[in-house]
Amino acid sequence: MAQLDVALIGAGGIARTHLPAWTALGARVRVYAPDGQAPALAREFGQSAAGSREEAIEGADVVDVCTPTDTHHEITLAAVAAGAHVLCEKPLSLHTADAEEMAAAADAAGVRLYPGHVVRWFPAYARLHALVTGGGLGRIAVARFTRTGRYPTWSGWFADHARSGGILVDQMIHDMDIARWLFGEVVRVHAQQSGHLTAPAPDGAVATGTVVLTHATGVITQIVGVWAPPATPFRTTFHIAGSGGTLQHDSLASPGLRIVGTAGAGPAEGIPAGDFGESPYVAQIREFADAFTGGAEPRVSAADGVAAVRIAEAAAVSTRTGRAVDLVTSLEGTSA
Repeated sequence: MAQLDVALIGAGGIARTHLPAWTALGARVRVYAPDGQAPALAREFGQSAAGSREEAIEGADVVDVCTPTDTHHEITLAAVAAGAHVLCEKPLSLHTADAEEMAAAADAAGVRLYPGHVVRWFPAYARLHALVTGGGLGRIAVARFTRTGRYPTWSGWFADHARSGGILVDQMIHDMDIARWLFGEVVRVHAQQSGHLTAPAPDGAVATGTVVLTHATGVITQIVGVWAPPATPFRTTFHIAGSGGTLQHDSLASPGLRIVGTAGAGPAEGIPAGDFGESPYVAQIREFADAFTGGAEPRVSAADGVAAVRIAEAAAVSTRTGRAVDLVTSLEGTSA
């Protein structure tokens, strides 16, 4: 694999996860963050810091966007205009129209844009995808996914819906993406949310969301998300029922896939850690890096990122109106 010149924008939790992956793959990385945290993070991994976003992006092969969601659109368009490929942390944007513009700009410039939907690389979900798409469970009828983790009070922007989209868009979009990956396009979305939904969020805050997706294939998916008090362990589950049987997974009950919360000076806050063998974050970035240097396309595309935003935005609309939202899908994609 050719050595890549990477501009990493942001120095928060997800940047702390991406940077060691890029370093392990032999990339040269320049880190920039407006909060002044970039120099310390860069030194920790033997990389360099840039004095401005423009300095970081200039000459980069890849720009890795690890900043709050409301900044993704602007930074991605700047990277694409500079001729760089882009890895943008999920979600691509808060709004479908912005995500579509990002994908269209990358396509027009002849560069690749990939969303960081890393759950596709977690072993249990990768194996689930192989089983479902291989027909091992027969005709799927219903599926249920849950995702519980600490309310992300370590960074105030998560609780600000104008910046993050809240639990529906920031946390639950992972399982929305997985559901579509497994069962096909989503044609109807109905959602509810409750709990602490405004910034700032105090320690001990709780927020919950429930989303029901109807797929064009007829499958019904239920997704439950929880942002819980600090002592709550990170946990994911799924239960899939089909004509050929059922499949269940609980991350806390599977020693080989145990996921625990992290804090302190160890791994970044809010990032799942566990006995995965190779880190899913490294596996994801390796697949992207291979594609950036002319290899095979990875298991997620810009179109997938746009579709996930469309579903999440429809869920947000549903919570405001109390009504289900019908989606019109096509190869090109349309807004909800």
